[in-house]
Amino acid sequence: MRSLFAVLFTGLLAGCADELGDYDRTISTAFQDPLSTRAGQLFQHAAAEHPGESGFAIIRHGREAFTARIAFTELAEHSLDVQYYIWEADATGFILMDRLLRAADRGVRVRVLVDDINLTGRDDRAAAMDVHPNVEVHVFNPFRHRDSRLIDFAIDLGRVNHRMHNKIMVVDNAMAIVGGRNIGDHYFEVASDANFRDLDIAAAGPVVPEISEVFDHFWNGDWAVPISALVDRPYTEADLEATVAYLREQIAAVDYPHPLDQDVGTLVSELSAIRDQFIWAPGRVVWDDPQRITEGIAQGAMAEALFRKVDTLQTELLMESAYFVMPAFGMDKIVELVGRNVRVRVLTNSLASNDVIAAHAGHAKRRKQLVESGVELYELRPDADALRRNSGAHSDAQSVSSSLHTKAVVFDRESVFIGSFNLDPRSGSINTEAGLYVESPALAEQVIAFMDEGVRPENSFRVQLDDSGELVWVTEVDGVEVRFEHDPYSSFWERLVARFIAMLPIEHQL
Repeated sequence: MRSLFAVLFTGLLAGCADELGDYDRTISTAFQDPLSTRAGQLFQHAAAEHPGESGFAIIRHGREAFTARIAFTELAEHSLDVQYYIWEADATGFILMDRLLRAADRGVRVRVLVDDINLTGRDDRAAAMDVHPNVEVHVFNPFRHRDSRLIDFAIDLGRVNHRMHNKIMVVDNAMAIVGGRNIGDHYFEVASDANFRDLDIAAAGPVVPEISEVFDHFWNGDWAVPISALVDRPYTEADLEATVAYLREQIAAVDYPHPLDQDVGTLVSELSAIRDQFIWAPGRVVWDDPQRITEGIAQGAMAEALFRKVDTLQTELLMESAYFVMPAFGMDKIVELVGRNVRVRVLTNSLASNDVIAAHAGHAKRRKQLVESGVELYELRPDADALRRNSGAHSDAQSVSSSLHTKAVVFDRESVFIGSFNLDPRSGSINTEAGLYVESPALAEQVIAFMDEGVRPENSFRVQLDDSGELVWVTEVDGVEVRFEHDPYSSFWERLVARFIAMLPIEHQL
C-alpha cells in the first residue's frame, strides 16, 4: 500500500510541475566568505579557541527573539536567508518584511522561502517583493489553485498534505536563529488575544554553514517554486513601490508594544557582551530532506535521530512539545524507558491552551497510559503566569491567553534539541523539520531552567491519577492547591469534540 501511495504521489508531483510549465530558476548558494563580515569577525576569535565547536545561546522570550531577527537585518552586509512555515500579515510580519526590503536597498541579497500553507490572498505582496533586484521569494510545495485551495486538498491531498515546517534565519552565513517560532505577533508575545510560549536557539561558528547548506538544499530543490511562476502577470517596480508604501502605512498605524529600534540599537551595541555569553560545544543541524517524501520514505531523519538518542539514555528525558501525540511504538519506547528507571517528564498543551483541538484529541487517547506508566505529565494552563508577564506592553495582560509552541528535548542533562519538531506523527513522517542538537551540560542547564518554569503550578496542571485510578489535574491558584476532574477551563462542547475526533482513524495525520 505504501509503495502504491509513493507511485501515485510521485505522479501527482510531476503533474504539478507540468502544470506550472517552464520558469526561470536561478541556482544560488550561501555567501561563501562569512569571516569577511562583521558578524563573522565577531565570533572568529572565539571559534578559533574552540576548534570543532560552535557557539550557542537560547532565546527564551518573544521580545528578545524578534529583536534578534531585526538586528540580523541591521547587521547583514551580504546575505539574509529566511525560511519559515508561517508568515502572518500582522504587525510583526509587516515589520520584518519591511526590514528585509531595507536591507536589500543597502545591497544585501535576501532569499525568502515560505511554505504555501498560509500565503492565501498574498501572492501579490510576495510577487511585488520579488521585483526588488536583491530579493528572491520562493514558495514551498505551492497549491495549484491559488484562490481555491480546498480543491487541492480534495483532489491532490497526497501532495499538499506535506508541508515545510522549518524555521531558520541566517545572516551572512555567520550567525543563525533556529527554533520553534514562525513570524507573527502570537509567536513574539505581542498579540492582544493569545500568545505562545516558545524557544529559539542562536548559533555561530562552523554549524552555521551547515544550516546554510540545509537552506540551499531546500531553496534549489524542485519543491521550492519562484513566486513569479505562480502569479498570473509580471509584477513591476510600481507594484513594489505600492507594497512598500502599504507596509509602512500599516506599520505606522500600529502601536507596537516595544521600542523596537531602541531594543535593536541596544542589542547591536552590546554584541561583544552577548557573544561572550555564548556556550561553545559540539553541535549539528538535524533535518528532513523533502526528497524522502517523493521517495515514499515513511519516517524522517528527525524521528530516527530522536529514537536513536533515546535508546542511549541512562537517567532522564525532559520534553516540551506543543503537540504530544504518541503512536503505539512511541508509547512502547516510553514504557521501556520508565521500566529501566529513566525519568520521563513532559509538558504539552492542555485542551484549553491547545490551538489545534485534533492534536489534543490524539494526545488525550494515551494520556492515562502515560501517567500509569510513570511519566510526569504536565499540561500548560491557558492563564500561565509566566507568559502573561511577558505579553508585550498590553494594559490588560490578564486577558491574554497562553498556548505552548515550544519544541525542545533535554537528554540526561547533557545534550539538547531545539527546533521545529513536534513529538507527533505529522512532524515524524509528513512534514519536513529542522533543529539543532547540541552536546553541552551548560546549555542543557539553561534549557532545563526554562522547562522547570513551565511546569510550576502557576503555569501548568500536573496530570495524575486519583485514588480510584481516574485522571485529575492538579494546580495552584493564589497558592492554594486546586483539583479538576476533567480538562480544566474547557467547555463541555470542546471536550465532546475532542472525544469524537479521538475516535476517528486519523492519528497518523496528527
